[in-house]
Amino acid sequence: MTFSVITVCLNPGEKLAFTLESVLRQSFVDLEIIVKDGGSRDGSVAAWQETHKGMPGTERVRVFTEEDRGIYDAMNQAVSHARGDFLLFLNCGDIFPNDEVLEKAWQVIKKEQAAGTDLDRLVLYGDTCSGKNQVTIASAPAITGFTCYRNIPCHQSCFYSRRLCLEKPYDLQYKIRADYDHFLWCFYRAGAKMRHMEFPVAFYEGGGFSESRENQARDRQEHRQITASYMGRLELTKYRAAMALTLAPLRTWMAESRTFSGLYHWLKKCLYGRFDSRVN
Repeated sequence: MTFSVITVCLNPGEKLAFTLESVLRQSFVDLEIIVKDGGSRDGSVAAWQETHKGMPGTERVRVFTEEDRGIYDAMNQAVSHARGDFLLFLNCGDIFPNDEVLEKAWQVIKKEQAAGTDLDRLVLYGDTCSGKNQVTIASAPAITGFTCYRNIPCHQSCFYSRRLCLEKPYDLQYKIRADYDHFLWCFYRAGAKMRHMEFPVAFYEGGGFSESRENQARDRQEHRQITASYMGRLELTKYRAAMALTLAPLRTWMAESRTFSGLYHWLKKCLYGRFDSRVN
C-alpha cells in the first residue's frame, strides 16, 4: 500500500466527515485512511461509520478507538496501525485542495525510486493553502539548517516514509512542537532526503492547539529546546542574527495579516521562483 492518510480525533463533530470525504475523493486509490479516535463521546465517529456503511471507498477507512495522552500519543498509536509506505497526517477540518494530490505525490515517488533514492529515507513536502487568509503558503524549495530554524513546511503538507515514523516516534515531552522535533530529527540525524513538490498538499484550517494565545509562550520554549538539541551554539547565533537583520517580527505580522498576507506570500513565491499565490 502506498499511502496511509491519518486523522486523529476526539469529539470532532462534523469536521471528521469534512476531512474524510476529501480523502475519499482522491483519484489515487492505493491508500488507507486511519481514524485514531481517543474515545469520542459526541457520536460523530459512530455516526459517520453508520451513514457511510457500504458506500464505495469506505472499506479503506480503518477506525481505531484507544485512549491516549494527547495528539502526539494518538499519532504514535496511529503509526503503529499504518500499512502504507508513506504517511500523511490530516487533522479534522483539514482537507486536500484538489482531488489529484495523492496522484501527483505518487508520480514524484516513482521519479525518486527511479533515481535510486532510498524511499525509507524520504520526506516529501509541498505548499499549504491557508484557510485563515485564503493564500497559498510557499514552502522553501530546499531544506537547510536555517529553514529548520526559521520555518519548516506545515506538518499536514509532509509525506513521511513509515520507516522514519517508526524509528522516531513523536516525543511526548513536547506538547506543541513534537512534529517540529521529528522533522529536525529526519534532517539532522536520519539523513533523510527532503524533496519539495511544487504544488499545494493540504488546505490547513488553522486555529489549532499550537496557535492559541495561552500556548505561544510554551511554543517558543519548545522551539528553543528543540533547536538546541540539533544545532550548535555558533549555528544558533548565526540564525538568530539573520532573523533579527531580516525583521522577522515584521515579516510574521505581514504573513498573518488579512490585509498583507497575500502580498507577502506572493513575494515569497517570487523569491522561490514561483508566482501564483492564489488558493486553488
